[in-house]
Amino acid sequence: MEANRFDKRLEQISSAIWSKITQVDELKGQWAGGSNLAPQILGRLKKSVLVTSTGSSTRIEGAHLSDEAVEKLMRGLSVQKFSDRDTQEVRGYYELLENVFGSFETINFSEGSVKHLHKELLKYVEKDKLHRGEYKKTENKVEMINEAGESAGVLFDTSPAYLTPKEMQELLEWAQNALNEKKHHPLLIIGNFIVEFLMIHPFQDGNGRLSRILTNLLLLKCGYLFIPYVSHEKLIEDNKPDYYLSLRKSQKTFKLEKEDITEWLKFFLNVLQMQATAAIELLKKQNIESMLSAKQLAVYKFLETKEEATPAQISAGTNVARPTVNQVLSKLLGYEKIVKIGIGRATRYRKL
Repeated sequence: MEANRFDKRLEQISSAIWSKITQVDELKGQWAGGSNLAPQILGRLKKSVLVTSTGSSTRIEGAHLSDEAVEKLMRGLSVQKFSDRDTQEVRGYYELLENVFGSFETINFSEGSVKHLHKELLKYVEKDKLHRGEYKKTENKVEMINEAGESAGVLFDTSPAYLTPKEMQELLEWAQNALNEKKHHPLLIIGNFIVEFLMIHPFQDGNGRLSRILTNLLLLKCGYLFIPYVSHEKLIEDNKPDYYLSLRKSQKTFKLEKEDITEWLKFFLNVLQMQATAAIELLKKQNIESMLSAKQLAVYKFLETKEEATPAQISAGTNVARPTVNQVLSKLLGYEKIVKIGIGRATRYRKL
């Protein structure tokens, strides 16, 4: 494997990719500048994302637990209709992601830590106990999993088992050096690392789940601190056909004269932009809620459910006195949360 093979992939990055990176970084800056939410609100959001991410990441790989079942399981409640394997995989993912969210600054990015994270990911899965934290000893393939949890066909062949230790060492050394030396934008480095990791498929099982754990870890370590508050995994699950297709289109160019990961980078950055946008919207919503009294919040939430409404309709729908409604509307206009339409008796209000 050529030492600068990974760098070559990043030499010709399109303007569309750079534009997407710029948009994500602008949202990252908005989060950093406005994330002054109360700790209890952040804690509640993070706990919700742990459930959602765990459910999504395990379902991508064929598990069947709903988010509600995941939440019950992690509260110690019985979810007997699901298999032991499903519940074991869920528990391992939830606990590991919780650790990443809470301790990412102290988790090293190294070959030893990748193996340790794999061991922790599968620590409850009985069928995987012989190969937890160890590179594969036999060949494996990447299969697309359908809604029923069954294989819908082989996407691509992975690295042979005998080459895996060498290829992982080269990949990890490249990523570590590239991040430390800031040779490329961190999002390009992370995207490049993940697509190659999934091509190697270094472990007998758990590669897809571990790739998403590593994505969360690396993004957090690179300062994308909105990551724990909107689920990356859920966005991948919601766009699973595009996820598989972008991987296949990029990985089929590997080991050819010109390797091209454009399709994967488009998907990866699109997901990240959706995640960051949702985080900023969440920030706006939580901030406005912290600024409003109960009656003011009732008016705001009423407007969220309507295309537009008159003060009289708002008063009737919220059981808030008309003079108070007028005061609240004035305040919301000042916050630029609503817009006024028309004049006189025809005046209506709409949420921005």
